[in-house]
Amino acid sequence: MNNTLIKGLCLLEVLARRGEPMGVSELAGAVGMPKSGVHRLLQALVEERYVGQSSSGRYRVSIKLWEVASAALPGFDLRRHAEGVMNALVEETGESVHLSVLDQREVVYVHKLEAPANPVRAYSQIGGRVPAHCVATGKAMMAFRGPRWLASTAEHLPPATVNTITDPRAFLAEMAQIRAQGYASNGGEWRLGINGLASPIFDDAGTVVGAIGISGPAARVEGPRRESFIAQVREAGQTLSMMSGTVSPHALLLSVTNHWNDTADATPFFASREPNPVSEFEGAGA
Repeated sequence: MNNTLIKGLCLLEVLARRGEPMGVSELAGAVGMPKSGVHRLLQALVEERYVGQSSSGRYRVSIKLWEVASAALPGFDLRRHAEGVMNALVEETGESVHLSVLDQREVVYVHKLEAPANPVRAYSQIGGRVPAHCVATGKAMMAFRGPRWLASTAEHLPPATVNTITDPRAFLAEMAQIRAQGYASNGGEWRLGINGLASPIFDDAGTVVGAIGISGPAARVEGPRRESFIAQVREAGQTLSMMSGTVSPHALLLSVTNHWNDTADATPFFASREPNPVSEFEGAGA
Protein backbone atom coordinates (compact mmCIF):
# COMPACT_ATOMS: atom_id res chain seq x y z
CA MET A 1 0.00 0.00 0.00
CA ASN A 2 2.79 2.44 0.88
CA ASN A 3 4.55 1.63 -2.37
CA THR A 4 1.37 2.31 -4.33
CA LEU A 5 0.95 5.64 -2.58
CA ILE A 6 4.52 6.64 -3.40
CA LYS A 7 4.05 5.72 -7.06
CA GLY A 8 0.85 7.75 -7.22
CA LEU A 9 2.56 10.78 -5.70
CA CYS A 10 5.41 10.35 -8.17
CA LEU A 11 2.93 10.51 -11.05
CA LEU A 12 1.40 13.67 -9.62
CA GLU A 13 4.81 15.30 -9.28
CA VAL A 14 5.80 14.48 -12.86
CA LEU A 15 2.50 15.81 -14.21
CA ALA A 16 2.69 18.97 -12.11
CA ARG A 17 6.25 19.78 -13.10
CA ARG A 18 5.75 19.00 -16.79
CA GLY A 19 2.97 21.58 -17.02
CA GLU A 20 1.33 19.99 -20.07
CA PRO A 21 -0.82 16.91 -20.73
CA MET A 22 0.98 13.58 -20.92
CA GLY A 23 -0.03 10.18 -22.27
CA VAL A 24 0.17 6.87 -20.41
CA SER A 25 3.21 5.68 -22.36
CA GLU A 26 5.05 8.96 -21.79
CA LEU A 27 4.30 8.86 -18.07
CA ALA A 28 5.32 5.23 -17.79
CA GLY A 29 8.68 6.07 -19.35
CA ALA A 30 9.16 9.07 -17.08
CA VAL A 31 8.55 7.15 -13.85
CA GLY A 32 9.90 3.75 -14.91
CA MET A 33 6.66 1.83 -14.38
CA PRO A 34 4.64 -0.57 -16.55
CA LYS A 35 1.88 1.15 -18.55
CA SER A 36 -0.78 -1.03 -16.94
CA GLY A 37 0.23 0.09 -13.45
CA VAL A 38 0.38 3.74 -14.50
CA HIS A 39 -3.08 3.48 -16.05
CA ARG A 40 -4.59 2.03 -12.86
CA LEU A 41 -3.04 4.76 -10.70
CA LEU A 42 -4.19 7.47 -13.09
CA GLN A 43 -7.75 6.20 -12.96
CA ALA A 44 -7.69 6.38 -9.17
CA LEU A 45 -6.31 9.93 -9.30
CA VAL A 46 -8.99 10.91 -11.82
CA GLU A 47 -11.70 9.50 -9.55
CA GLU A 48 -10.36 11.59 -6.66
CA ARG A 49 -10.18 14.65 -8.98
CA TYR A 50 -6.44 15.22 -8.57
CA VAL A 51 -5.91 14.48 -12.27
CA GLY A 52 -8.05 15.25 -15.30
CA GLN A 53 -8.24 13.38 -18.61
CA SER A 54 -8.74 15.17 -21.92
CA SER A 55 -10.78 13.94 -24.86
CA SER A 56 -7.53 12.86 -26.51
CA GLY A 57 -6.82 10.53 -23.56
CA ARG A 58 -3.94 12.56 -22.14
CA TYR A 59 -3.65 13.48 -18.45
CA ARG A 60 -2.82 16.62 -16.51
CA VAL A 61 -3.12 17.74 -12.89
CA SER A 62 -6.44 19.31 -11.95
CA ILE A 63 -7.39 22.44 -10.07
CA LYS A 64 -7.90 20.34 -6.94
CA LEU A 65 -4.15 19.92 -6.52
CA TRP A 66 -3.76 23.70 -6.64
CA GLU A 67 -6.57 24.09 -4.08
CA VAL A 68 -4.89 21.69 -1.65
CA ALA A 69 -1.48 23.34 -2.08
CA SER A 70 -2.97 26.82 -1.64
CA ALA A 71 -4.73 25.76 1.53
CA ALA A 72 -1.40 24.58 2.95
CA LEU A 73 0.53 27.78 2.17
CA PRO A 74 -0.68 29.77 5.22
CA GLY A 75 0.94 27.12 7.39
CA PHE A 76 4.40 28.07 6.14
CA ASP A 77 5.36 30.76 8.65
CA LEU A 78 8.57 31.64 6.82
CA ARG A 79 6.75 32.61 3.64
CA ARG A 80 4.10 34.58 5.53
CA HIS A 81 6.66 36.52 7.57
CA ALA A 82 8.86 37.15 4.54
CA GLU A 83 6.31 38.87 2.31
CA GLY A 84 6.92 42.40 3.63
CA VAL A 85 10.68 41.96 3.82
CA MET A 86 10.78 40.65 0.25
CA ASN A 87 8.71 43.56 -1.04
CA ALA A 88 11.05 46.00 0.68
CA LEU A 89 14.11 44.26 -0.77
CA VAL A 90 12.67 44.48 -4.31
CA GLU A 91 12.03 48.19 -3.85
CA GLU A 92 15.48 48.85 -2.37
CA THR A 93 17.52 46.87 -4.89
CA GLY A 94 15.36 46.86 -8.01
CA GLU A 95 16.25 43.18 -8.47
CA SER A 96 14.27 39.94 -8.27
CA VAL A 97 14.03 38.38 -4.80
CA HIS A 98 13.89 34.69 -3.90
CA LEU A 99 13.00 32.93 -0.65
CA SER A 100 14.39 29.41 -0.45
CA VAL A 101 14.64 26.38 1.80
CA LEU A 102 17.12 23.51 1.61
CA ASP A 103 15.92 19.98 0.84
CA GLN A 104 18.83 17.54 0.88
CA ARG A 105 21.22 19.10 -1.64
CA GLU A 106 18.63 21.08 -3.56
CA VAL A 107 17.09 24.51 -3.14
CA VAL A 108 13.29 24.74 -3.20
CA TYR A 109 11.90 28.18 -4.02
CA VAL A 110 9.20 28.94 -1.46
CA HIS A 111 8.43 32.40 -2.84
CA LYS A 112 9.73 34.84 -5.43
CA LEU A 113 9.07 38.45 -6.45
CA GLU A 114 10.12 39.80 -9.82
CA ALA A 115 11.61 43.28 -10.09
CA PRO A 116 8.96 45.40 -11.86
CA ALA A 117 11.36 48.02 -13.24
CA ASN A 118 14.22 45.67 -14.18
CA PRO A 119 12.64 42.35 -15.07
CA VAL A 120 14.95 39.43 -15.81
CA ARG A 121 13.64 36.44 -17.66
CA ALA A 122 14.36 33.89 -14.97
CA TYR A 123 12.41 30.67 -15.24
CA SER A 124 12.60 29.90 -11.54
CA GLN A 125 9.17 29.22 -10.14
CA ILE A 126 7.65 28.75 -6.73
CA GLY A 127 8.12 25.09 -5.88
CA GLY A 128 10.97 24.76 -8.36
CA ARG A 129 14.25 23.07 -7.46
CA VAL A 130 17.88 23.71 -8.40
CA PRO A 131 21.20 22.28 -7.16
CA ALA A 132 22.01 24.16 -3.96
CA HIS A 133 25.73 24.52 -4.68
CA CYS A 134 24.97 26.52 -7.84
CA VAL A 135 22.93 29.40 -6.39
CA ALA A 136 23.43 31.99 -3.67
CA THR A 137 20.50 31.01 -1.45
CA GLY A 138 21.63 27.39 -1.56
CA LYS A 139 25.18 28.26 -0.59
CA ALA A 140 23.95 30.51 2.23
CA MET A 141 22.18 27.53 3.79
CA MET A 142 24.73 24.82 2.99
CA ALA A 143 27.53 26.77 4.65
CA PHE A 144 25.98 26.25 8.08
CA ARG A 145 25.63 22.48 7.83
CA GLY A 146 28.04 20.30 9.76
CA PRO A 147 31.53 19.43 8.46
CA ARG A 148 30.76 15.78 7.73
CA TRP A 149 27.78 16.72 5.57
CA LEU A 150 29.81 19.37 3.76
CA ALA A 151 32.76 17.03 3.20
CA SER A 152 30.44 14.44 1.68
CA THR A 153 28.68 17.05 -0.45
CA ALA A 154 32.01 18.45 -1.68
CA GLU A 155 32.73 15.13 -3.43
CA HIS A 156 29.63 15.44 -5.64
CA LEU A 157 29.36 18.91 -7.23
CA PRO A 158 28.10 18.50 -10.80
CA PRO A 159 28.67 21.59 -12.97
CA ALA A 160 25.81 23.61 -14.43
CA THR A 161 28.07 26.16 -16.15
CA VAL A 162 31.80 26.67 -16.58
CA ASN A 163 31.67 28.90 -13.49
CA THR A 164 30.22 26.26 -11.13
CA ILE A 165 32.60 25.47 -8.29
CA THR A 166 33.26 21.74 -8.47
CA ASP A 167 36.63 21.42 -6.73
CA PRO A 168 36.09 20.11 -3.16
CA ARG A 169 38.80 22.32 -1.62
CA ALA A 170 37.49 25.45 -3.32
CA PHE A 171 33.94 24.60 -2.28
CA LEU A 172 34.84 24.06 1.39
CA ALA A 173 36.89 27.26 1.41
CA GLU A 174 33.90 29.16 0.07
CA MET A 175 31.65 27.66 2.75
CA ALA A 176 34.07 28.92 5.43
CA GLN A 177 34.08 32.37 3.85
CA ILE A 178 30.27 32.48 3.82
CA ARG A 179 30.15 31.60 7.51
CA ALA A 180 32.61 34.40 8.24
CA GLN A 181 31.01 37.13 6.17
CA GLY A 182 27.34 36.25 6.67
CA TYR A 183 26.29 36.16 3.00
CA ALA A 184 26.78 34.07 -0.13
CA SER A 185 27.26 34.96 -3.78
CA ASN A 186 26.76 33.26 -7.12
CA GLY A 187 28.73 34.32 -10.17
CA GLY A 188 26.94 32.76 -13.12
CA GLU A 189 27.22 29.29 -11.61
CA TRP A 190 23.68 28.20 -12.44
CA ARG A 191 23.07 30.31 -15.55
CA LEU A 192 25.77 32.34 -17.25
CA GLY A 193 25.23 36.06 -16.96
CA ILE A 194 22.97 35.79 -13.90
CA ASN A 195 24.51 36.58 -10.51
CA GLY A 196 23.06 36.52 -7.02
CA LEU A 197 23.58 37.44 -3.39
CA ALA A 198 21.87 35.78 -0.43
CA SER A 199 21.76 35.69 3.35
CA PRO A 200 20.76 32.79 5.63
CA ILE A 201 17.67 32.93 7.84
CA PHE A 202 17.88 31.49 11.36
CA ASP A 203 15.18 30.42 13.79
CA ASP A 204 15.08 31.36 17.47
CA ALA A 205 17.45 28.48 18.27
CA GLY A 206 20.02 29.73 15.79
CA THR A 207 19.42 26.98 13.20
CA VAL A 208 19.25 27.83 9.50
CA VAL A 209 15.69 27.50 8.21
CA GLY A 210 15.94 29.28 4.87
CA ALA A 211 17.64 31.99 2.85
CA ILE A 212 16.65 35.21 1.11
CA GLY A 213 18.49 36.62 -1.87
CA ILE A 214 18.46 38.75 -4.99
CA SER A 215 19.40 37.83 -8.55
CA GLY A 216 19.91 39.77 -11.74
CA PRO A 217 22.26 40.36 -14.68
CA ALA A 218 25.91 40.20 -13.65
CA ALA A 219 26.50 43.76 -14.81
CA ARG A 220 23.95 45.06 -12.30
CA VAL A 221 24.66 42.77 -9.35
CA GLU A 222 28.43 43.20 -9.68
CA GLY A 223 28.20 46.92 -10.46
CA PRO A 224 28.80 49.94 -8.23
CA ARG A 225 25.85 49.04 -5.99
CA ARG A 226 27.25 45.64 -4.99
CA GLU A 227 28.24 46.68 -1.47
CA SER A 228 24.86 48.25 -0.79
CA PHE A 229 23.19 45.11 -2.19
CA ILE A 230 25.20 42.98 0.24
CA ALA A 231 24.19 45.16 3.18
CA GLN A 232 20.52 45.10 2.15
CA VAL A 233 20.47 41.32 1.67
CA ARG A 234 22.17 40.74 5.03
CA GLU A 235 19.72 43.08 6.74
CA ALA A 236 16.80 41.20 5.17
CA GLY A 237 18.15 37.89 6.47
CA GLN A 238 18.69 39.32 9.94
CA THR A 239 15.19 40.84 10.01
CA LEU A 240 13.59 37.51 9.14
CA SER A 241 15.78 35.76 11.70
CA MET A 242 14.67 38.15 14.44
CA MET A 243 11.01 37.56 13.57
CA SER A 244 11.44 34.07 14.99
CA GLY A 245 12.48 35.44 18.37
CA THR A 246 15.76 36.45 19.95
CA VAL A 247 18.77 34.53 21.11
CA SER A 248 20.33 35.48 24.45
CA PRO A 249 23.99 36.63 24.42
CA HIS A 250 24.96 33.47 26.32
CA ALA A 251 23.17 31.22 23.85
CA LEU A 252 24.67 33.16 20.96
CA LEU A 253 28.18 32.69 22.35
CA LEU A 254 27.61 28.97 22.78
CA SER A 255 26.25 28.60 19.26
CA VAL A 256 29.29 30.36 17.80
CA THR A 257 31.90 28.47 19.82
CA ASN A 258 30.20 25.12 19.23
CA HIS A 259 29.40 25.72 15.59
CA TRP A 260 32.17 23.74 13.94
CA ASN A 261 31.59 20.51 15.83
CA ASP A 262 32.43 17.24 14.11
CA THR A 263 29.58 15.46 15.84
CA ALA A 264 26.92 17.86 14.54
CA ASP A 265 25.23 17.64 11.17
CA ALA A 266 23.41 20.97 11.42
CA THR A 267 24.71 23.18 14.19
CA PRO A 268 22.81 26.24 15.50
CA PHE A 269 24.21 29.59 14.51
CA PHE A 270 22.80 33.11 14.33
CA ALA A 271 22.80 35.57 11.46
CA SER A 272 23.25 38.89 13.21
CA ARG A 273 26.89 38.36 14.21
CA GLU A 274 29.63 40.39 12.54
CA PRO A 275 32.15 38.62 10.25
CA ASN A 276 34.71 36.59 12.18
CA PRO A 277 38.11 38.32 11.87
CA VAL A 278 40.03 35.11 12.37
CA SER A 279 38.52 32.66 10.77
CA GLU A 280 17.46 34.56 -15.30
CA PHE A 281 17.84 33.69 -18.15
CA GLU A 282 16.88 30.11 -17.42
CA GLY A 283 16.86 29.78 -13.68
CA ALA A 284 17.59 32.15 -10.85
CA GLY A 285 20.94 33.20 -9.47
CA ALA A 286 19.72 33.63 -5.92
